[in-house]
Amino acid sequence: MGDKRAGLLYGFAAYGMWGLFPLYWPLLEPAGAGEILAHRMVWSLVVVAALLLVLRRWAWLGELIRQPRRLALVAVAAATVSVNWGTYIWAVNAGHVVETSLGYFINPLVTIALAVLVLHERLRPVQWAAVGIGFLAVGVLAVGYGRLPWIALVLAFSFGSYGLVKKKIAMGGLESLAAETSVQFLPALVFLLVLGGRGDSTFASHGAGHATLLALAGFVTAVPLVCFGMSANRLPLSTLGLLQYLAPVFQFLIGILHFHETMTGEQWIGFLLVWAALVLLTVDALRTARRSRARLARARASAAAQDPESAEIGTA
Repeated sequence: MGDKRAGLLYGFAAYGMWGLFPLYWPLLEPAGAGEILAHRMVWSLVVVAALLLVLRRWAWLGELIRQPRRLALVAVAAATVSVNWGTYIWAVNAGHVVETSLGYFINPLVTIALAVLVLHERLRPVQWAAVGIGFLAVGVLAVGYGRLPWIALVLAFSFGSYGLVKKKIAMGGLESLAAETSVQFLPALVFLLVLGGRGDSTFASHGAGHATLLALAGFVTAVPLVCFGMSANRLPLSTLGLLQYLAPVFQFLIGILHFHETMTGEQWIGFLLVWAALVLLTVDALRTARRSRARLARARASAAAQDPESAEIGTA
């Protein structure tokens, strides 16, 4: 199997599993969102630590401990992803699956907005147009929902901020998750112990099956991340950019077809506007990637024409 085909399979597996999350969290009821979130944090560290132990990838830990600034950024990443996870779990179990999908649909637009506001990046006209359409969509959706789509906005901004911080940390997926869940572990464990002490924990009181499902939250968190890492190493960024839309598409379809959530006319218009903005972004990204490849090919051809001996050595 070629690298590209394997990368596509790993990518489909990663985004497919993320897209199917709305089917998993309701299985953990009657546990509340807080208890589910705490178990996800605790068991994720257990699973990731086991993987790193098997792979013998511990060298990064000593380097991280000696860098206080990166440690602080890891803590910020842990806080933002905790907000994202907690909001998502609560929203799914409260019957807002479609709105969670909206959050991940608009996440690329939020990422671009954060790049302008925080990193002071300059946007191309098409990107500005996409962001403008995104803001218009939020206004239309506010009318459709009778409120700001705050669930979608919290998910989009928390995940966008998380991505921004992770870019500054510059760590691998497994290592990053291990560091972040290490920060989350102690507060989550204390929360679970307090919950158990008050008699409000469902872990030991609803049978072995329920306890197993709660523990599997760590496995469910880690496996898609491993698949994503294997995909990212084999596929160009433009292909990964297209695959990322699989997860919210699956979530949207699950919300409509499985959970039978209803959509008003204004909500459909808002979603259509978001999808139109994403089409603009995707076309612009593909065009830019194609132009970059063409410029690189011309540069190589020019270098080969000026120094044919080095070109022959480079292709030998």
